[in-house]
Amino acid sequence: MTEPNFKEPEEGEQRHRVDSPAHPARRRRRRRYVISGACLVITAALLVGVVTWLGTRATIIKDQLEAAAQLIPALKDDIAGGRPQEAQETSDSLRSHAAAARNAAEDPLWTLAASLPWIGTNFSAVAEVARSADDVAALGVAPLVQVFDSLDWDSLLPSPTGTNLEPLRAASPSVSSAAHAVRASAERLDGIDARNLWPQVAEPLARAREQLQTVTGALDASANAAQIVPGMLGADGKRDYLLMIQNNSEARASGGIPGALAILTLDKGKLTLGRQSSAGDVGIMSPVLPVDEEQQQIYSERLGKYMQDVNLTPDFPTAAATAQAMWERKTGQHVDGVLSLDPVALGYILDATGPVKITSPELLSRAKDRLPTELNGKNVVPTLLSDVYAKIASPTDQDAYFAGVAKEIFGAMSSGKGEAKGLIRGITRGAAESRVLVWSAAATEQNIIANYPLSGSITGKSVTPAQFGVYFNDGTGAKMDYYVKRTVQLVKECTSDGYGQVKVRITSTNTAPLDAATSLPAYVTAGGIFGVPAGTVQTNVIAYGPVQANVETATVDGTKTDFAAHRHADRPVGTVTVALAPGQSSTVELAFGKIVQHTEPNVVVTPSVQAVKDVVIPTKPAECVPGK
Repeated sequence: MTEPNFKEPEEGEQRHRVDSPAHPARRRRRRRYVISGACLVITAALLVGVVTWLGTRATIIKDQLEAAAQLIPALKDDIAGGRPQEAQETSDSLRSHAAAARNAAEDPLWTLAASLPWIGTNFSAVAEVARSADDVAALGVAPLVQVFDSLDWDSLLPSPTGTNLEPLRAASPSVSSAAHAVRASAERLDGIDARNLWPQVAEPLARAREQLQTVTGALDASANAAQIVPGMLGADGKRDYLLMIQNNSEARASGGIPGALAILTLDKGKLTLGRQSSAGDVGIMSPVLPVDEEQQQIYSERLGKYMQDVNLTPDFPTAAATAQAMWERKTGQHVDGVLSLDPVALGYILDATGPVKITSPELLSRAKDRLPTELNGKNVVPTLLSDVYAKIASPTDQDAYFAGVAKEIFGAMSSGKGEAKGLIRGITRGAAESRVLVWSAAATEQNIIANYPLSGSITGKSVTPAQFGVYFNDGTGAKMDYYVKRTVQLVKECTSDGYGQVKVRITSTNTAPLDAATSLPAYVTAGGIFGVPAGTVQTNVIAYGPVQANVETATVDGTKTDFAAHRHADRPVGTVTVALAPGQSSTVELAFGKIVQHTEPNVVVTPSVQAVKDVVIPTKPAECVPGK
């Protein structure tokens, strides 16, 4: 039997066999390398494909949302211009772009990317913006455009025979539903944590939030209006309102002294102006009507004593409720609410109705060819606030002329004269400038009105968190405020204690002629009978700060001065009295500290003859030095 051959291979022979390409181990390694390389190439290709695909989706989303945004001004113009067909076409196009953006954001790969750690929040935020845009277009804009198309706006104007208010009431559910849909979208966007988002995502998100807040506010206002306006216009029965025309020539906190009064009746859209009176005719309230203690301390018991002084307070609900009680005590007539306008707002109405001819023989007799026989948006203010005092000597005749002009203007409205959308624009502008104010005695209606500046409230939802207020009350007993020009500015200051500090700077100039004491009628200057020299304007300047803040110091022309400090509805109130001779200017500054609100401050002011944009000048930012 042959022995097995166990001879060891030579060293070179062994190395040759291991290194040989044909060796099994070598072949396995090479196969693994090939497979791994192929996997890498495939993975890279897939990643490039995914990134490219996501990039195209991002481009589609961006382009479609931008296209939708560019249609919004056109849609506004179509609606404002009364072009329902064009508005519908623009709305349809807007919906198409928003839907395309949403479809791109709901792509499976985009959805997968949104689930990734770290970067996924950026994709989900973009998707939410796209979904919100689509919801707003489909559930918000489209129903509103349909409502707009269904309403005959001119038929909603008051008319001698009344107005069919049912279409407006029928629109309420659609408007409310649209408001709810947009509010839900806004809440979803507000719920996104933007702290770790890419700038390319965070900035558009911030813009979308801001735009939705604006749209939500407008839709909520529309829904509320559709809910309460038909009833307030008399759809369910006659409504009587006390109409109060505030005379800006003698300043009161909410505008001016209530000169002319009248009963305005609305019955199923039919508007009539009935009994007319004046604040002087109402007389003195004895006993004085009760007013809450805080306001009585600031403005005295005159609030509840004289109709001329019910609006020494800037809080219109207080003034209106007091005026209602005074009117009822004097006349025995209960009114359902109080409406207030000033001559500037009457001018806005005349811009819509067109000129109004003075046809009343009584008015023409009082004017005696010295006042215009046709009033328009340009001449009504100087006529009512200046010329009437120069041309009509008797205060009783002045009040009668004032009331008669208001009757002529409302008569033009009640006849259906003018264009509905223009009238709505004029009233809306007046409300935005606090020249048109409304109070309802019905609690359910007033609770809704209180949410908006139209209410003239100094507290509640209509007041922004960091809101200041600057108000003026005449202390001359005259009609000299026609000649006073004012500016109001907030000046932010640096602090190191975490609280905000803001100075309220009020500059006033008496522009009356230097010889006003003799050249102006005594009724305009008061002739010094209240202790103020003729031609001089004395004003109580009142500044309100935000809730919980404090009013700390006051200066007049840079010199520290005493001031009265109070609180009203937990808001700090500072009052300084200023007297200005003709040609004189003065600057009052009241400093407010311990401000806890960190939102941007804003200021509302007593409406005057001046345009509000000329009175309120931009806030001056703080000029802080780091480390100091």
